[in-house]
Parts: sequence; structure tokens; C-alpha cells
Amino acid sequence: MDKPIAQAQREAKNKPFDLGPFIARLNELMEKHNESYREAGMSAGLDHQAIRRILSGQRPAMVNCILLADHYGVNPNEFLELAGWPTLKVFDVRGLETDRLPPEAVDVALALSRVPDPGVRKQLATAVITLLQKHFE
Repeated sequence: MDKPIAQAQREAKNKPFDLGPFIARLNELMEKHNESYREAGMSAGLDHQAIRRILSGQRPAMVNCILLADHYGVNPNEFLELAGWPTLKVFDVRGLETDRLPPEAVDVALALSRVPDPGVRKQLATAVITLLQKHFE
């Protein structure tokens, strides 16, 4: 059985983590959306200094990760994981059954799932999607 979220959160607070990948992903999304720190924070429903605090090395609260993910349209578990927080089952997306997918699609999904860094995994998935979009043009 999984740990209760409160216990997992308390344990995560005491574990060392590297905020670098979170900051890199956040910078990537702000650049993609052409947003300043202030615009990004306010648009996500955070205070106007929230992004500055994150970029200076302060771990964002779990709710801030969820709000930022919602603002940028990414799975909140990506930001939670990058910030060293436990992921939440409510954000797990497992709607497709692998027996309904072609074997090649399952192979691609499984290969992507083995990439440990969520930012790199997202970039690779985006590259595959871009190739598929070009194919169908």
C-alpha cells in the first residue's frame, strides 16, 4: 500500500533534491510563452514574487507546482517530481490500455517512460510528436 500523502510530503521535505531541473523546465516554459517572472507567477495564480523565489533556489510548495503546471498545460506530476515532492495518483494518466495500441506505439511509450529526467522525457516526447505532425502534413 502506498504511503499517505502527508507522510510522503513530510519525508520529501527532509530529502535533498536538485532544483536545477525544475528551474530549467520553468525557464523553458516561460520562454516558450514569452512571459516575465512576474507575468508567469500572476498568470498561474501565484504572488508576483513567487517565480523569483523559485529561481533563487527556494523549493516551490506542492500547490504552487500544481498551479504552474495548470497554467502551462503540463501534467502536475512533472513539476511535483522536479521539485522533489511525491507525485499524486489523481494526476496519473493511464487512460489507454496497451493491448489496444499497436506494438510500435507501446515500444515508444515504454522507451520514453525509462527516461528518468522528466524534462528530457518531455523534450523527447515533443520531438516524436513533432515528427508525427510533419508526417501527417
